[in-house]
Amino acid sequence: MIRSELIQKIADENPHLYQRDVERIVNTIFDEITGAMSNGNRVELRGFGAFSVKKRDARVGRNPRTGETVHVEEKHVPFFKTGKLLRDRLNGKS
Repeated sequence: MIRSELIQKIADENPHLYQRDVERIVNTIFDEITGAMSNGNRVELRGFGAFSVKKRDARVGRNPRTGETVHVEEKHVPFFKTGKLLRDRLNGKS
């Protein structure tokens, strides 16, 4: 599901809301999650999962096309860990 499909589904299930309002709500939620993660905070949605940021150290990599060694700088990457409720639903245990 992509963002526009999510917005459409929520708007269809809540006919009393305008689609532009639903779009603003969804964008605000994503912006808040992104902002919290960019500040190094963890975002937990109970029953769904937790978003966090992991640090990857600098390393020496290899260009697969040329075989040349390349220095890869330290970076931070998003990480998602599923919650127990979501994991159980995916495995048919609910």
